[in-house]
Amino acid sequence: MEFWPEFLASSGGHEFVAGGVGGMAGVLAGHPLDTLRIRLQQPPPPASPGITTGHARLAARPPSAVALLRGIVRAEGPSALYRGMGAPLASVAFQNAMVFQVYAILSRSLDSRTCTSEPPSYTSVALAGIGTGALQTLILSPVELVKIKLQLEAAGRRHRGPADMARDIFRREGLRGIYRGLTVTALRDAPSHGVYFWTYEYARERLHPGCRRTGQESLGTMLVSGGLAGVASWVCCYPLDVVKSRLQAQAQTHPRYRGVVDCFRKSVREEGFPVLWRGLGTAVARAFVVNGAIFSAYELALRFLVRNNGQTMQVMEEH
Repeated sequence: MEFWPEFLASSGGHEFVAGGVGGMAGVLAGHPLDTLRIRLQQPPPPASPGITTGHARLAARPPSAVALLRGIVRAEGPSALYRGMGAPLASVAFQNAMVFQVYAILSRSLDSRTCTSEPPSYTSVALAGIGTGALQTLILSPVELVKIKLQLEAAGRRHRGPADMARDIFRREGLRGIYRGLTVTALRDAPSHGVYFWTYEYARERLHPGCRRTGQESLGTMLVSGGLAGVASWVCCYPLDVVKSRLQAQAQTHPRYRGVVDCFRKSVREEGFPVLWRGLGTAVARAFVVNGAIFSAYELALRFLVRNNGQTMQVMEEH
């Protein structure tokens, strides 16, 4: 029973709690834009018999993000933009807590320098990000599968939330179904997390020289650095995200794609190379908002926890 108080009072506990706070802030800030991204990435429905080629192309042309937003709000109501938020919100505190703690441990462990007062090298930061991204897919892949299924589910369908959806998938497809898309999620997240953490550390140091050592950057630096990190990580992995979304969204009774390579080939052949970047504008806008919120909430929560713990230790020493 004494483990948790001791853990939460440690530096690892501070990183764990601050990471959870940052993750929840990111979900709340960006879920409506994430719903738009997922819907924009989906393939058009097959053309009905009797429709000419020209009309089929017009019908298959994807809507703009603004047009899609208006259509969702008009047809399903504003609450549809938050459909599926329960899955990431319920797990993202733990997931992000683990991500930030694992990243902190790896970045220090991989740094060859012995001086602990110096911040980790940029090489260590990138390698730690890659390792963190690969490990977190074990948690993230099932969560994103459930979230995508709920985001694409029509209004009035039977699933009452993420737990109900997860049970249904497990009952029909087993553990393999829950982890559908794990490989492509790892291929997306390992390099993108390397870019993510490297960009954040580099940007904050450029905007506020010396802050990596002192930890005293401004809120504006946190927001901008976090936003740039999110944008860079999404741009570098976006085609894989399109493939992942399509693989996880398809019905397993009559799957349209047989795997990552097959999905890539069919998507490009049927819709052209621009399909791999469809919805990128929405994803980039969301990435800037979400990751600015994540890193700002993380850094502020970490400062609060460290300061509060220091005051508690001082009071205990006085008594």
